[in-house]
Amino acid sequence: MIETLIQLDKAIFLFINGLHHPFVDLVMVFISGKFTWIPFYLVLLILIIKHFKWETIKILLFVALLIGLSDQISVRAFKLVFERLRPCHDPEIQHLVHLVTGSCGGSFGFVSSHAANSVALSVFLFYLLKPYYRRIGWILFIWAFFVGYSRIYLGVHYPTDIGVGGLLGMMLGWLVWQFYKLTTTWFCGKSC
Repeated sequence: MIETLIQLDKAIFLFINGLHHPFVDLVMVFISGKFTWIPFYLVLLILIIKHFKWETIKILLFVALLIGLSDQISVRAFKLVFERLRPCHDPEIQHLVHLVTGSCGGSFGFVSSHAANSVALSVFLFYLLKPYYRRIGWILFIWAFFVGYSRIYLGVHYPTDIGVGGLLGMMLGWLVWQFYKLTTTWFCGKSC
């Protein structure tokens, strides 16, 4: 059963990774880039400042906690425990992998830190901003989806790396949101 799921995961990966086209390659490298989303983050920061004023400092501390947890758990509790090779390091299929950037990353890919971090942030910000922006969820979750998809397309993660990373991110985003609400209640009672 597990072997069947692993082979299905590899087949889906090879299908998505095999869809490469020079223009789409550039788009996916852009989507997956470290600094690509700075303008997006700045817009989100402006929206937060607009509605939360000085509480933005507290919110940013919670976002830092969230990303720190997401990043460390995805590495220490998953990658270093399961030690599942990235597709571009997997001897069974690495000769079939279209590695767009020429760089594969570390040896292990389960779970994707990109997926965990982007979904965690999306969930937290969704709860924070949905009272003010009804459609913010669509924007945040489409962004997180494309970040995850780009990692498969680029040849550095299997679909299950992305899926389980996304589930981890959902759980952490919700937990940190609950903690944020709890601390808000502690410090200002029902008036906040």
